Amino acid sequence: MHSPLRPLRPLRHLLAAALAALCATGHAGEIAVIVKTTNSTYWQNVNKGAEAAMKDVPGHTMTFAGPASESAIAEQVNLVENAVNRRVAGIVLAPSDPDALVPVMKKAWEARIPVVLIDSQVAEAGRKYYQSFLTTDNRAAGELCAKQLIAKVGTTGKVAIMSYVAGAGSEVDRVGAFKNYLKANSKLQVVGPFYSQSQMATAMNQTTDLLAAHRDLKGIFGANEPTAVGMGRAIVQAGRAGKLVAVGFDGNQDLQKFVQDGTLTGIAVQGSFQMGELGVKTVNDLLQKKPVPKFRDTGVVWVDKANLETPEARAVLY
Repeated sequence: MHSPLRPLRPLRHLLAAALAALCATGHAGEIAVIVKTTNSTYWQNVNKGAEAAMKDVPGHTMTFAGPASESAIAEQVNLVENAVNRRVAGIVLAPSDPDALVPVMKKAWEARIPVVLIDSQVAEAGRKYYQSFLTTDNRAAGELCAKQLIAKVGTTGKVAIMSYVAGAGSEVDRVGAFKNYLKANSKLQVVGPFYSQSQMATAMNQTTDLLAAHRDLKGIFGANEPTAVGMGRAIVQAGRAGKLVAVGFDGNQDLQKFVQDGTLTGIAVQGSFQMGELGVKTVNDLLQKKPVPKFRDTGVVWVDKANLETPEARAVLY
């Protein structure tokens, strides 16, 4: 007599095989976007760009994650490690530190998970572990800010640099080029850089102290979004708005208001939306075995009161 359970055996085998396949692939349809922090409108704008790109990426989902702050580097390493462990389809990564992310990027490379970097570079040792790097040309952007400062301040006097995270790839290029351009093209004395750790309140306190200690300051540069916002607020509070040349970086609502009211002379604005959008599109191209460029410049736009409302400025402001 045949057991009634016998016909179910092939089905059990099929289910077991399907489960094994699922465990092997994990979240095969997930594109993980991992940024320096989620607590910033700049990175939220990267997220908007990534979400926009997902409309043209059928069969995949997207996750967006980042540490509580840009200086929480170990937390970012863990986020990438977790993405590799759950075998995502691809990773879009804005590395907080040029060295710390290299070992975990190697793990992604060994797991054949494509990695597309945005915003910041990694050390030479990590360059074979990513397939494409999409960023502002931070050297060119730093020079642009230095040129604008010299145009308003002149070539003598004292200027200050309010920076963010020492050693971050974008910071090294951006602030380095800013300093080098001033040195080569002026006799300006530089105070700083001061590092805010990308904390607006820290930048505000540092700028308040700086303005009190250096009454003769002629110009000041805030090198990323939270730093420039904190710097702008301190300038207003100290009654120095319009009395010294202040140059900012990035383009959220606060910074746009500072340009509008003259607290800031101008801002260099990156294509943050474009970074997120192109990051996801580039991962999708890699998954489809299409060729992608190893480097792509996502551009920077100088925005001041004269062009604040133009289409070119509106395309990058957020």
